[in-house]
Amino acid sequence: MQENIMMALAGGATIGIATSLLLVLNGRVTGVSNILNGLLDRTPYESEWKWFFVLGMFFAGLILNQFRPEFFEVNINRSSIMILIAGLLVGFGTLMGSGCTSGHGICGIARLSPRSIVATICFIVAGMLMANFLRWIVGL
Repeated sequence: MQENIMMALAGGATIGIATSLLLVLNGRVTGVSNILNGLLDRTPYESEWKWFFVLGMFFAGLILNQFRPEFFEVNINRSSIMILIAGLLVGFGTLMGSGCTSGHGICGIARLSPRSIVATICFIVAGMLMANFLRWIVGL
């Protein structure tokens, strides 16, 4: 239990530091859905930093997997089609909400943005409702 708390604190601190560095050094808000959405942006110098950001997340995961592979163990009791549908719904939600929990929940709330506070509350409530709907009504 103690190790889980320490890992959560380390993860939160890492996200906070990375988010702060991107804002201070690049003047950009860390909204992962918008970063992924803009990877193919043809504006000069606009997609390069996004590629480095995504590659950094990928390689950080590879490096962490070398030292702590148990962090990547997944026990999901759902079908592949259910996971695909969930992923598509999350993607659709990030388009509807003009961002994701990293952009609104971390950066927007830290800036006290009313729009981000409302969006994050909506994300959480919608997720809770959908999870309970699927568990209690559909039986998944």
